[in-house]
Amino acid sequence: MKNLTLKNIADAIGAPLNNAEGKENTEITCAVVDSRKIEPGGLFFAAKGEKVDGHKFIGQVLEKGAALIVCTKTPDEVEKEHGIPTGNWGPYIIVEDSYDALKKVATFYRDQLEIPIVGITGSVGKTSTKEFIATVLSEKYSVLKTEGNFNNEIGLPITLLRIRGEHEAAVVEMGISDFGEMSRLGAMAKPDICVITNIGQCHLENLHDRQGVRKAKTEMFDYLKNGGTVCLNRDDDLLAEIKEVNGKPVHFFGLSDVTEVVNRGLLGSEAILHMGDESFPITIHLPGLHMVKNACAAALVGQILGLDKEQIRAGIEKVKPVDGRSNLISTTDKLIIDDCYNANPVSMKAAIDLLKNAEGRTVALLGDMFELGEDSDILHASVGSYAVQKKVDVICLTGENAKNMYEGARAAGAVIQSDNGGWKPQIYYFKDRESLLADFKNILRPGDTVLVKASHGMGFAKVVEELKKM
Repeated sequence: MKNLTLKNIADAIGAPLNNAEGKENTEITCAVVDSRKIEPGGLFFAAKGEKVDGHKFIGQVLEKGAALIVCTKTPDEVEKEHGIPTGNWGPYIIVEDSYDALKKVATFYRDQLEIPIVGITGSVGKTSTKEFIATVLSEKYSVLKTEGNFNNEIGLPITLLRIRGEHEAAVVEMGISDFGEMSRLGAMAKPDICVITNIGQCHLENLHDRQGVRKAKTEMFDYLKNGGTVCLNRDDDLLAEIKEVNGKPVHFFGLSDVTEVVNRGLLGSEAILHMGDESFPITIHLPGLHMVKNACAAALVGQILGLDKEQIRAGIEKVKPVDGRSNLISTTDKLIIDDCYNANPVSMKAAIDLLKNAEGRTVALLGDMFELGEDSDILHASVGSYAVQKKVDVICLTGENAKNMYEGARAAGAVIQSDNGGWKPQIYYFKDRESLLADFKNILRPGDTVLVKASHGMGFAKVVEELKKM
């Protein structure tokens, strides 16, 4: 890894390098916090988490050939607590906080890199937009992208430290829930291109309102590389107000970039994409109008980084869904829309819009949305009301906060059971996930299309797994 010698790592952290005589100029091969991912010659950050103390695995990573250990305990302490002999140790660095050391090393490493880095944030659609941009750029470059949910102050530095000499571009997702977090992420990533998908109602316990969300997200701009580019969604009212950043005009993307949009329901969309003087057809295999917008963002970034229209078109067509994010799963007699990774009012309503593209009876299994602040009750009620307005056939609501979804749906006309007075949506309430799982087999029918969505802490991935068994 470029310039990541043991000496340079110690200098970046600002702590002494121990037991490394004659090895100071050895470059590490990888940097991990998960002992299972260590490689010979790698760096292991031993951190004490809520559930696991990484120090107990130091013996294992040393056996696998780790070149350097960064930890908060001395070898004597580790031997006493975990039985790992001090004589087995090679080079090590003692720090106060292993995660802080991880961030310092990632910052130093990023400063050595010359490839373009695209940083993506927003209230909704970060991951889908990341997939679009990374897939499009892969038509020309070797691209590294954020995997899974590695988008926070631990995940981002791990992602940056996965960049290798063969990579020609990187696409990193940056997620926050409070003021100051984006500044810390931005200081590590220093993106060449900033992309913001939208400003929605999320993490309002800390950010208060959409203006606060915009303020927190746009902290990224302070760390934009010199000469870097900002790409914003023009269809978002708060983003559309931003005309320039650091004295340079903003680039915009949005639905006005496309014409002749054809909605193929759950099969996706087709459209004509306009880029400057060029226009050409694109096929998006992910369903929903918001995916068309994500494709427009990818086309803009691709154009900035020198891709031609054929490369952009081919990349957009190759994008596939990610588990937990509008992923379609066919079972023997049902279609599941797995969108259970996370939720806020904007993404909930977008998922309901997507559900209404289905043929046959529609069922929404919805759970609590977290971190919505003082307006949480109102925002939950609005989702329940929206599901009724969009004529979802069956609405199953789960969790303490979802009581307000239930009340919103009832107020909008949902009934507990169908009557003979014409069509009305049926509504059910469950106090927790286990209650839902115990009863939903009695509610669902063959041929249903079932949306599953809630905040990540509700654990609705378990609901998806049970549905797949039916």
